Amino acid sequence: MKYCRYLLYGLLALSVAGCGQTVQESLKVQPAQIRSAGADKSVVILPVADYSDADDLEKSYRRNIYVTENLTDQLVKNSFHVSIQEDVFAYLIDQGIINVLAYGESKTSTLEDALRDEWSSKMKTQLERYITLADARAGSDNAALGSPGTHALTQQEVVKIGRHFGADYIVRGRIIEYKARQDPSWNPMKKGLLTFVSGSTGKFLFGNASTDTYDMYANMVAGAAVGGLIGSGVTWPWDPSGGTTILGMDGGRSANTILWGGVGGAFGKLAHKSGEAPQAVVQLRIWVQDAYTGDVVWTNRVDVKVSPKTVYADSQYDALFESATEKAITTLIDDFVSQAM
Repeated sequence: MKYCRYLLYGLLALSVAGCGQTVQESLKVQPAQIRSAGADKSVVILPVADYSDADDLEKSYRRNIYVTENLTDQLVKNSFHVSIQEDVFAYLIDQGIINVLAYGESKTSTLEDALRDEWSSKMKTQLERYITLADARAGSDNAALGSPGTHALTQQEVVKIGRHFGADYIVRGRIIEYKARQDPSWNPMKKGLLTFVSGSTGKFLFGNASTDTYDMYANMVAGAAVGGLIGSGVTWPWDPSGGTTILGMDGGRSANTILWGGVGGAFGKLAHKSGEAPQAVVQLRIWVQDAYTGDVVWTNRVDVKVSPKTVYADSQYDALFESATEKAITTLIDDFVSQAM
């Protein structure tokens, strides 16, 4: 009875200790990390061109903002004065350089997705009305080029932008690749032990199959082979030296081999759909132009791949793309500062 009382006290203590909130904060530009490389220099960041396989304009726009924000952070970290992005955006619209309609079309993408769901006819009529209203409002805005970020500028236009914002440099860029895929590594800490055993064995025996079904069969055969190998050397559940006849076979060794082979095949089938190791791939190029002449003073390209270090790490794609984008921009800006400043 005394143990039950202690257990109850412990549970009450845990419930009280569990109250409150978990807060995570991340200040991107730490005061202690600020360097003086770009002191007294001003920069204008133009919207980056997105040549990756974007699903829609809304996602392309979000990528553009995310890359631009990381560029701003890294330039501020090097003491550059950066123009406010909304002011730059408004100026480019006024000059007819970028297309508001191309960005604004993303406003209806959620409604269009909802329209494909199983709503009633009355609900679909209302959704169509809202889409029509959004398109009509977007069509009244200024339109220049049809794709966000994919605009060309003459040297005179670059100089004009620099003069308007009093900038020393114009930063432009392109998103070459921004995609998710599976990490090709067969590290068991990333894939999981079961997937590593059956999957790597299946790849070694059969190579890459042309369909998902064949891959599953390869994993099952590989699992059965490993299980049978284990079963031939164990003494459970049947003792090989017992001299008994099991399933029409003399002795327990063959029976253990068949049993463990079947178990291995079942685990191989389970492992076929497990062991995913997501990877975020980001490839960017950045140009820096002299705002007084329009000449390119520096350019470079970076390719970054980020995946969870182990199966216990955060494997959500937003965290992976955040790390990949931040690493890519940091590498590029550090190279610009070291090479061109």
